[in-house]
Amino acid sequence: MAALVLGILCFLPLIGLILGLIALAQIKKKGERGKGMAIAGMVLSGIGTAFLVFAFASGGAAEFWEGFKEGAREGATFSVDKGECFDAPGGSLEGMAYDVDKVPCAGKHDGEVFANFRMDNGGYPGDAAINQTADDKCYTLQHAYAMDSWAVPDNVDIYYFTPTRQSWGLGDREISCLFGNTDASAGLTGSLRNDETTLDADQIAYLKADQIHNEAMESAPTEEYVEDDLPGHKQWATRVSGALTEQVGMLRAHDWGANAQGPVTALVKDLDTAQKEWQQAAKATDADTFYEHYGKAASLTDPDQTITARKALGLATDPPSVYEDEGGEGGGNTGGGGAEV
Repeated sequence: MAALVLGILCFLPLIGLILGLIALAQIKKKGERGKGMAIAGMVLSGIGTAFLVFAFASGGAAEFWEGFKEGAREGATFSVDKGECFDAPGGSLEGMAYDVDKVPCAGKHDGEVFANFRMDNGGYPGDAAINQTADDKCYTLQHAYAMDSWAVPDNVDIYYFTPTRQSWGLGDREISCLFGNTDASAGLTGSLRNDETTLDADQIAYLKADQIHNEAMESAPTEEYVEDDLPGHKQWATRVSGALTEQVGMLRAHDWGANAQGPVTALVKDLDTAQKEWQQAAKATDADTFYEHYGKAASLTDPDQTITARKALGLATDPPSVYEDEGGEGGGNTGGGGAEV
């Protein structure tokens, strides 16, 4: 009976053939019934074995296995596209997630996906390595989706969905970067997207130039005090000076609308002066000289100095409450976490 069942099922034809031979030997020896069923099972198993041999020879088995893995992968993971919003089970963006409910971004929701990327193939790198990769890339990718950091509320942080060891074995390499509220019970309302799909040419030009300055400011040395690492701070000053030169060049090169022309021109004048102060800070021979030029530069690039230009451009005008100490425009979100999928 087992030989017949396995022969019909076909997925274990060789076993069915072997069981059929064993069954015939027992029937002949003991005089038991079932010879017809054993022979039928052996015939079907033989057909199944021949089919498998043909499948492997023609590549059909590989196609079948890939199809099987794809089906298993789709059943084991889920995907949320860039720009989509969703509700998570229990409202939490941390821990293990098996599925989410996609909802319109206009209403209340738990998370909004701002980027997806794939990790390299290879063996499972471990939870720590995956989380570090997600942390590094998501914090960088956020700026392409939410170009105006002032428009991102202070209670919004970055989270991510990452593969588990099990889903990795099925080919899952995707990491999804999310915006979520630090207060899970509060959630989000409305999309945080502000990029080329939602902004005009003047707004994009301003924010792209501003991001260059922000990135340089964020490259400050790990030593907080200048006297603890004067060479490191001087290198930082060189980077900021170069970034301001590039920022000023981009702002001057753009053809601004009538409302923005005056405010942006005034801002460029301050940035140009700040660039010269950073340049002097880069040449400082002691900490006191560095602080002197740094202080002048910081006052010229204070966020409040940009509000007039931002208002003229129709951008957010309420500075984030959290700043890097160095006085750049960009705010920083900290914390967050991720869920495995």
